[in-house]
Amino acid sequence: MATESTPLPTFQQLLSLPPSLDRQKLPRHVAVIMDGNGRWARQKGLPRIVGHRQGTETLKELLRCCKDWGIPALTVYAFSTENWQRPREEVNFLMLLFETVLGQELAQLIQEDVRIQFIGSLSDLPPSLREQIQRAMTLTKDNQSLLFTVATNYGGRQELVQACQRIAMEVQCGNLTVDEINGQLVERYLYTSGLPDPDLLIRTSGEMRISNFLLWQLAYSEIYVTSTLWPDFDRGQFYRALLAYQQRERRFGKL
Repeated sequence: MATESTPLPTFQQLLSLPPSLDRQKLPRHVAVIMDGNGRWARQKGLPRIVGHRQGTETLKELLRCCKDWGIPALTVYAFSTENWQRPREEVNFLMLLFETVLGQELAQLIQEDVRIQFIGSLSDLPPSLREQIQRAMTLTKDNQSLLFTVATNYGGRQELVQACQRIAMEVQCGNLTVDEINGQLVERYLYTSGLPDPDLLIRTSGEMRISNFLLWQLAYSEIYVTSTLWPDFDRGQFYRALLAYQQRERRFGKL
């Protein structure tokens, strides 16, 4: 069984899919809770914002890794509905960081054939950030090598409540009957409509919870938790997560 002490392939072997991983058994969709930026900075005696900056570099490398290794979908938890409760200075910095990084990396996303989409209550974000988000989604909408989904101002409970509200309105208007409501219908009203459920959820920093992330979609996802803080989560750590995933037997409730 793969663990955090599992020996790593060489640097050169990590540039492409390592031979110890089975290409046929790679997850189609990986979700990540990127946790530990603040602790990483504190351990180094640095401001929390430095940890957030380093975390964006880690994310960019994970994107490249998914593309290099042939994983078609990556979803990350960038900012939760609860994160507004953090100090205003940190929240303002994060909003500016999202906007700055998106502007700086858009040309690279286009060149790398990456499609980016954002899920969550985007209407609550600063207008300039919403404009940058819409621009990025429009300019990358036809890209096909990798679907990169960013959960921003996202909450799983909120998503389910909004889906229920929309379905109730359809019933009220006579467009649906109660008997037509099933799991497939509910999925059509989620932010992630059309996207397969994550096969693998990775959480960094050792926390053993899913923190209101993709509550419906994670029903049968394999979960991999590592004590590694997000800014230190590199290709080697991703390799260990994928190796652990491939060593599990996925039964989906069956024998």
